[in-house]
Amino acid sequence: MKGIMLLPLFCHVVFPVKHSLKFYLTASSGVSNFPDFEAVAVFNEVEVAYYDSNIKTTELKQDWMSKLIGEDPQRWERNRLNCMDYHQVFKEETDTFKHRLNRTGGVHVVQQMAGCEWDDETGEINGYQQYGYNGEHFISLDLKTLTWIAPKPQAVTTKHEWDKDESRNEFWKSFVTERCPEKLKKYLNFWKSSQQRTDLPSVSLLQKTPSSPVSCHATGFYPHRAEMFWRKDGEELHEDVEHGEILPNHDGSFQMSVDLNLSSVTPEDWRRYECVFRLSGVNDDIITKLDKAVIRTNWVEKPLDLTIPIITAVAVFIIAAFGVTVYIKKKSERLKLKYFTVSFNVLGALTLDFELMF
Repeated sequence: MKGIMLLPLFCHVVFPVKHSLKFYLTASSGVSNFPDFEAVAVFNEVEVAYYDSNIKTTELKQDWMSKLIGEDPQRWERNRLNCMDYHQVFKEETDTFKHRLNRTGGVHVVQQMAGCEWDDETGEINGYQQYGYNGEHFISLDLKTLTWIAPKPQAVTTKHEWDKDESRNEFWKSFVTERCPEKLKKYLNFWKSSQQRTDLPSVSLLQKTPSSPVSCHATGFYPHRAEMFWRKDGEELHEDVEHGEILPNHDGSFQMSVDLNLSSVTPEDWRRYECVFRLSGVNDDIITKLDKAVIRTNWVEKPLDLTIPIITAVAVFIIAAFGVTVYIKKKSERLKLKYFTVSFNVLGALTLDFELMF
């Protein structure tokens, strides 16, 4: 059971009054493109840590969690070995379930869910430990009697075996009612302190082409509780405005944008518009005036295309030359003049041959 010791490292907390922490362990067979074993830590439907038998290492999904656990390589190695050990324990339980359900081939998915709930106003703590098989409830632990509840006849044999295993039952009771809440409270305090951080963004005006909307883009702010909008003469605009979603950056900060359609705005009225960024907990807004001089764009004005005029000029020259040639030939026939060639050197480097007709 030592693999279970990894689970408290996955604890996650959030800001509501009642905090719930769940650990999902899943073993499967016959499922394509899915690992044999995975462990996921989830709080209020938010995944905070992950491990599977393919990657064989723990992945933390929240930046604050990574900072809490730190970069101790020995600790991370212990985490990895604990997960690998519990993989074997859980595999044995899965094989037992399949045998007692008389299931051999096909798809098999066994899931264990253990967790705790803590109300930080009343102090009430609830814990749960249960198993499911192929999406159906299979067996669960009654923490008051320390006996297992078997809703299916196929789980009765497992119930009797586990009821006798007092050390196993005491461990689970301690884990879901003591260890899990203790870790949860510790992580709650760390999470709250991390939320006090505020980072102001850099704000830029962007435009793809002169006819495109102007995008007011803010990046690098934290936390994500922010809003951004365009206003005209001090009044917030709702028409010709498109709001983008708040997106995460790789460093844990966030970015967002809001577009303004200027197709019906004259250049003289641009000075009446401004972009406003507002971060929760910060008194001063970041205001960016709509100014063509500060707009950043990748658009480059195309140079004048002289291809067609050049082609036209060449064509006219050829036609004119042809007309002159015909005229001269006719004239030479009338005068019965002969051709002769004159050669001369230009700067001693170039020899030009001219056919002169008189």
